[in-house]
Amino acid sequence: MIRLLSDVMAGMYRAVLIQHRGKTPVVDPTAYVAPTAVLCGDVHLGAESRVLFGAVLTAEDGRIDVGARCVIMENALVRGRASSPVAIGDDVLIGPHAHVNGATVGDGCFLATGSSVFPNSRLEPGVEVRINAVVHVNTVLPAGALVPIGWVAVGDPAQILPPDRHREIWAIQEALDFPGTVYGLPRDAAAHERMQQQAEWFAAHKHDQDTTSDHASSHHP
Repeated sequence: MIRLLSDVMAGMYRAVLIQHRGKTPVVDPTAYVAPTAVLCGDVHLGAESRVLFGAVLTAEDGRIDVGARCVIMENALVRGRASSPVAIGDDVLIGPHAHVNGATVGDGCFLATGSSVFPNSRLEPGVEVRINAVVHVNTVLPAGALVPIGWVAVGDPAQILPPDRHREIWAIQEALDFPGTVYGLPRDAAAHERMQQQAEWFAAHKHDQDTTSDHASSHHP
């Protein structure tokens, strides 16, 4: 489907909404989703929240809940999984190119440009994750914690370390079991096994349906 610039400017395309695994995104009437953003599957966008150009919220097989007055900026990625759905509280900013994968993000958190928050991690209210910082799988950050630019938060409770202290990071990270958490596989699983599983998992998108036109017509009779 080709979208004319005049149609976009007239507001006919408020969102790209994709039905996935039988679930269609739900957008509060006061929210805004840019025309080049994508909401896919069981995504629920709260009141007065904004999803800007190029951002993707994809509920693969787990729900994504976004609270009120959140801003998800350009080219950010939010991914929900069955084993680790996404819950984003109120008044959260997710910066450009940030990545939130199967995490819980409390009210008032600030995730800066390029930050990464991995599955089963939990950010209590008011956490700040600065530019290009990382929150590893199964990590818990207490309320008001700050992860400096490019630093790594790892563990429960989290230790916050600079990236050049790799051995200390790995000593904690190894037991957090990234491959088991994300792929359900042991660390020594062959790449073929891992990628066969991922290819099959993402193949569910072959049956997606674009419901954008239905959404637009429901707002523009």
